[in-house]
Amino acid sequence: MLRKIFLFAIFLACPTLSFSQKAYFVDGFHGGIWGHYPLGYTSYIVEQLNKNQNWNINLEIEPETWARDVQMDSAGFQALKAIMSDQSVNGRIEYVNPTYAQPYMYNISGESIIRQFAYGINTLKKHFSNLNFKTYSSEEPCFTSALPQILKSFGYQFASLKNPNTGWGGYTRAHGKELVNWIGPDGSAILASPRYAVEALTPNSTWETTGNDNNQGFIKAAFADGILNPVGMTLQDAGWRQGPWLKGDFYKPSIYTTWRNYFENVADVKAATDWKFNQEDVLTSLVWGSQVLQQLAQQTRASENKIVQAEKIAVINKLDHGAVYPASAIDGAWRTLMLAQHHDCWIVPYNGEKGDTWADKVLDWTNHTNAIADSIKHLSNEALNKPISYLKVYNTLGTAREEWIKAEIPADFSSADQLVIMDQFNKTLPTQLLKKDGVIIFKARVPAFGFAAFTVRKGKAIANNQGAKIVFNKNGDCILETDLYRIYIDKAKGGTVKSLVAKTLGAKEFVKAGGEHRFNELRGNFYKKGGFHSNTDIPASIKILEEGPYQISIEIESEIAGNAVSQVISLSQGQQLIDFKLTIDWKLNEGIGEFEETNYQSRALHKAFYDDRFKLLTLFPLALNNQKVFKDAPFDVTESRLKNTFFNSWDSIKNNIVLNWVDVVDGAEKYGMTLFTDHTSSYTHGEDFPLGLTTQYSGYGLWGRDYSITKATQMKYQLLPHRGNWRQAGTTGQLDRIKEPLQVSYTSVKPLVFNKSFIASSNPVLSISSCTYRGDDLYVRVFNNAKTPSIGNINIQFPAKQATVVELDGTVVKNAKLKSLGTTVKLIPLEMKPFGITTIKISK
Repeated sequence: MLRKIFLFAIFLACPTLSFSQKAYFVDGFHGGIWGHYPLGYTSYIVEQLNKNQNWNINLEIEPETWARDVQMDSAGFQALKAIMSDQSVNGRIEYVNPTYAQPYMYNISGESIIRQFAYGINTLKKHFSNLNFKTYSSEEPCFTSALPQILKSFGYQFASLKNPNTGWGGYTRAHGKELVNWIGPDGSAILASPRYAVEALTPNSTWETTGNDNNQGFIKAAFADGILNPVGMTLQDAGWRQGPWLKGDFYKPSIYTTWRNYFENVADVKAATDWKFNQEDVLTSLVWGSQVLQQLAQQTRASENKIVQAEKIAVINKLDHGAVYPASAIDGAWRTLMLAQHHDCWIVPYNGEKGDTWADKVLDWTNHTNAIADSIKHLSNEALNKPISYLKVYNTLGTAREEWIKAEIPADFSSADQLVIMDQFNKTLPTQLLKKDGVIIFKARVPAFGFAAFTVRKGKAIANNQGAKIVFNKNGDCILETDLYRIYIDKAKGGTVKSLVAKTLGAKEFVKAGGEHRFNELRGNFYKKGGFHSNTDIPASIKILEEGPYQISIEIESEIAGNAVSQVISLSQGQQLIDFKLTIDWKLNEGIGEFEETNYQSRALHKAFYDDRFKLLTLFPLALNNQKVFKDAPFDVTESRLKNTFFNSWDSIKNNIVLNWVDVVDGAEKYGMTLFTDHTSSYTHGEDFPLGLTTQYSGYGLWGRDYSITKATQMKYQLLPHRGNWRQAGTTGQLDRIKEPLQVSYTSVKPLVFNKSFIASSNPVLSISSCTYRGDDLYVRVFNNAKTPSIGNINIQFPAKQATVVELDGTVVKNAKLKSLGTTVKLIPLEMKPFGITTIKISK
């Protein structure tokens, strides 16, 4: 008896003894009809559940999968549905990722993430009506910093930050112990299981952490670090026929659990620590700069912007003249866009049969989305070959805008010289024919979330000879000048920018003189051609495309390693953004990167596509001391903590992602420069390395696929020199204007009103993220794009009897006050958290 008491005392004193402590394991399945889900696999899952009564599973299956299985594997589907009907904490199955197409999230817009959850949940509930969603988890690194507030607004209580078995494309930073309060940029917190600080990357692997199989070393390290209830995880690829995952010498006892059960019945909730999760805690390693990834990122970005704006225009038309809101068409457009955001599109773009790879699918899917969006945006258009008397310009932002507007020339006008555009007061507006594109630009003001109409008639516009201009000096160098900028193009150095002076910012020079790199230079390591090449190696030719007086544009023709390069630079009077369009007409499939990978090894930590310093970069050395870097993320802006963006090994990857923009400021935040891109990619920056945009990689990538050059590289980017930091510069507002340009409609019918605003934000940092109808109810989502709490009003000018603040799952949070301002305007006061989102439901 005394011996038993002695042994029990040792057990109490040594909690790390393996025979006395339980570990837990999250098993289940990942995939779906688009990724991988063989016909009949549902029956297999049910068979394994019946065979292994102590096995509990977690599902991350694409929602479209079940429509097929209802028809093709009915018995298996009905049996699975019966097991899933128990949604209590003791149920055997939890659905942990309902998103429509399992996107990575960090690479798409915040609005896209919301729709992925909303459409996915709605689709699943058509098949499993009693499903509830408590825990978010993914087998891929499908994480972004703003997820806590999105998840909580959909009713989630818990989350996992682990992806132990599929880390090819990245993983989260190791942090913390058993649980953390995952805190997003808006301050929202959700209880989460992190990748533990002791959860190391698995040796001799480039896709696993030690938490993928509850091996003895992982569990004992967790116990030693004070983790009382360690949990490992693998969501098996649907199609594998392994049964329960744990095999061999794993830690015993390991209990299979759903995440819901683990959080509610097992984990030490009180010991959770706070983790203010930064976007740079999502570590990524896709093949940035490869042509296939670049193009599908551009296609996806364009469709994201188009469909959100089309929804808003449909709302304006319904509010204006009772047009039918095309809900079904919009749903169809979102479906194909969401599929184009599938993580497999981005990490295995070449997979599939010839002509039907993921990359091919993305093109087809986004074309479908674009066609629907364009048809909605032009719903009220008449054919341009009919007589046109009026232009109707839509503004889908919550603030009024005065900008240069691009419009096609109606067929009944032989040229822009005969065309005059007048506002509602019959004032003739400034116009200019853009000769290269055969379109006209005119400058006008358009009210917030509404439209302005303009009269078109024959006549001669008044010329202005005091505007923007282009001159050449005796060396053939080119000087571009507007009221805001003076830019000096150095012909001898490949047409790179020698000087960029912002006149209205105290004549601040933004180009760093001297040094190894030139501004707007193309430079990369062509390993088959002896090393680094640059477009500065030979002189450029420069030709004028547009001479002003309001817009000027030049084309710089140079070459790099024998390949033709075209760079078009455009500026407009009064316009802060400087536009660039790059085209590289490749003669052949060049090798560009750190080295030629002749013997690709999937387990090798060091791979050629990791280190961006060797890729073809577009560089921007800035005359800013002690530089700081900021970059946007979905519903977030992050101040970088990186000393540099470079890594060359899977175990040292970083978040070097530019979603929409990256901003570099001096240490005192007195001046800065924002770089906007037309696609998600990577950027470069370091203490001794300039800001750069990854432009081309060519060579072997993941799984030994040849990420080759097959066509010309084309990309657009924009620069915004500014005073202060990104907040003071209004960078997020500039992004909104890029994403949602003013849209022109043509008609011969005189409008009843020439100016109409339906919704307006009293505070420019409170932007309208989306505006949609569900039935007769209007849903307006507002995003506070400031780092600080913000207050303001959403002003509405249409009949409304009630407004409520609702969660993303439709749950009513509170009634929103409707305050009348005069006879036509009502105010909805808002107090919003930093980077917070609020959805307002407005009923007629």
